[in-house]
Amino acid sequence: MKAEIITIGDEILIGQIIDSNSAYIAKEFNKIGVSVYQITSVQDERQHILDSLAIANARSQVVILTGGLGPTKDDITKHTLCEYFEDTLIQNDQVLAHIEMLFKKYISTPISELNRRQALIPSKAVALHNEFGTAPGIWMERNGTVFVSLPGVPYEMRGLIQNGVLPRIIEKFERPYIIHKTLMTYGLGESAIAEIIEDWEDNLPEEIKLAYLPNLGRVRLRLTAKGTDEDRLKRLLEQEVQKLHPLIGDILYGEEEDESIEAQLGKLLAEKGKTLSTAESFTGGKIAERITAVPGASSYFKGTVVSYATETKVKLVGVNEELIKKHSVVSEAVAIAMAENIKNIIGTDFSIATTGNAGPSKGDSNAAVGTVYIAISTPERTFAKEFQMGKLRERVVNKSVNKAFELLYKEIANF
Repeated sequence: MKAEIITIGDEILIGQIIDSNSAYIAKEFNKIGVSVYQITSVQDERQHILDSLAIANARSQVVILTGGLGPTKDDITKHTLCEYFEDTLIQNDQVLAHIEMLFKKYISTPISELNRRQALIPSKAVALHNEFGTAPGIWMERNGTVFVSLPGVPYEMRGLIQNGVLPRIIEKFERPYIIHKTLMTYGLGESAIAEIIEDWEDNLPEEIKLAYLPNLGRVRLRLTAKGTDEDRLKRLLEQEVQKLHPLIGDILYGEEEDESIEAQLGKLLAEKGKTLSTAESFTGGKIAERITAVPGASSYFKGTVVSYATETKVKLVGVNEELIKKHSVVSEAVAIAMAENIKNIIGTDFSIATTGNAGPSKGDSNAAVGTVYIAISTPERTFAKEFQMGKLRERVVNKSVNKAFELLYKEIANF
């Protein structure tokens, strides 16, 4: 079963906002066995919208529109739907009552005629109740195809999808089961993994497809099973995952549906009764940011120093100036000193330290752009590893954060 999404609004096409609505809708549709065939962004322009509706109608059973339902003159979606369906707008008294209630209860400005016009919907449409806003969702049908128009405001759209659209689609259409299982790997690139699991991939059941989703030092392996027998699909997926473990078990860190690697690190630390600190240079506190985003992190994460400048490494982290002069600020020796010192200063069992040159200039070191050192200190040893992370600053930083988590995870798991 196919669906299409049409987003309406110049703000997407000029890059003023990111289209997060389509990603949300596609994800929720996939959960109920509806495959999104295409996502199209169009201007608030009558003919452009009409053309998109006609194309989508010819190849999909569900067409979702978002945006263009506001009270101002540039919001033309309802009028264009009326033209497409040869319909007229009529007042929906329930929608009007809801709008008046919202203004009376929550909005300080007086209700205007423009606001009241949002209660006008096509006469052939079903109004979908918008709990969080004034613009209702609009459900229309033509020759077996469903057209749904939703507000572009993300929280309003999400409420309408959950409470109005999904239940109606489930009731109206027979749908296949689509089941995903996404495995998280760290430490090997896409091509290296593909080579290791080539035979396994070649012998996957026909109901299962594999996709590689690489991203800065980690690769997600997404298995998708599609068919009419849900129990069989689940069994097949589990069987194939079990076959993978002997092949790449050393780089598997759970499933995407599980917690993030930083949350898993937190669980390990909490279970073992151990604590963590960090000293970050070029990563600028991003390691600490991700760790502290996990609820309850204060029980095991005790603090960080963002020692971005060389003098901060000396004054706050206690790195010896002679060590820096001898080896350079971007070096294995300095990374090790940072990790050991921050562990002792804050008083933790484990620590992470980063020093490197993320670019675009070389800063206080002559090390090539992209050269980084990541150090891990444990109750038993301290070590640092050198990596070449490329030349794009954002990529260098984010890839290094992922690598730091990978290195620490292995140490704690084996402790």
